[in-house]
Amino acid sequence: MIQVHSDLMHLPRFKNAVITIGTFDGVHLGHQQIIRQLKSEAASIGGETVIITFHPHPRIIVGGPSPVKILNTLEEKIELLDSKGIEHVVVIPFNEEFASQDAGEYITNFLVAKFQPHTIIIGYDHRFGKNRQGDYHLLEDRGTIHNYRVKEIPEHVLNEVIISSTRVREALVKSDIDTANKYLGYPYFFEGMVVEGNKLGRTLGYPTANLKIAEEAKLVPGNGVYAVQVRLHNKTYKGMMNIGVRPTVDGLNRMIEVNIFDFDQDIYGEKLRVTVLHHLRGEIKFNGLDALKAQLTQDRNEALKVLK
Repeated sequence: MIQVHSDLMHLPRFKNAVITIGTFDGVHLGHQQIIRQLKSEAASIGGETVIITFHPHPRIIVGGPSPVKILNTLEEKIELLDSKGIEHVVVIPFNEEFASQDAGEYITNFLVAKFQPHTIIIGYDHRFGKNRQGDYHLLEDRGTIHNYRVKEIPEHVLNEVIISSTRVREALVKSDIDTANKYLGYPYFFEGMVVEGNKLGRTLGYPTANLKIAEEAKLVPGNGVYAVQVRLHNKTYKGMMNIGVRPTVDGLNRMIEVNIFDFDQDIYGEKLRVTVLHHLRGEIKFNGLDALKAQLTQDRNEALKVLK
């Protein structure tokens, strides 16, 4: 069971800590290669695996050309790291003060003082400290003073991390869930609270749960109809989901609506987990509600084929 630490003043004394640092957003196949390297190194010295990550995502604080959309909430990331067998995750509250530390102070007062690392596994292009002045070579130089080893994450793995993150985000925006799931190594999922809708689905024979996502920065897949699995109270159901503006009805607000198959319960205020398995079709404007209802029947049949 993973141990989560967010109080830097009261960290445990790690045993032969093998550490790496990163956002690990998505915990996708590229990240999973780093995790395997971390675990292999720790196993060889009888050490513990420690991932240092940040919350919120550093780009939310330091900015960038466009607002960052995250693949995992912090809770989802921890759950995924736990499933990969990581023993410790340390969540750093990322803020301007942390970002502006001198690189030498970052090594001495943060990495060494807090973690007493045996081994630091890091990419050759990793930058840290004020104005990103710290790098792999500085870490290596200080390693002789502070008695830790530095091991490099191979360039091809780092490239895969960047490529995977980019392709997952691009694929999700384009509703290409098959590609996104391939690069993630697991089906994309998100959680939302069931809120009141206009109950039109019920009159069509396809009642939907309208979802509000709590984490605004979470990336929601592009508009369209999807085959999904829905988890509620530790039970999994089959279903289909529409994301979009409902052009046949009003075409105004973007909504997430989930039709859970063979299910008829009042679940307003409940939290659902939606796992997105396949994109069935794009969003279409139909010539009236009868045409929409006929298409929904077809969508359900297609979804059941995917989900069986």
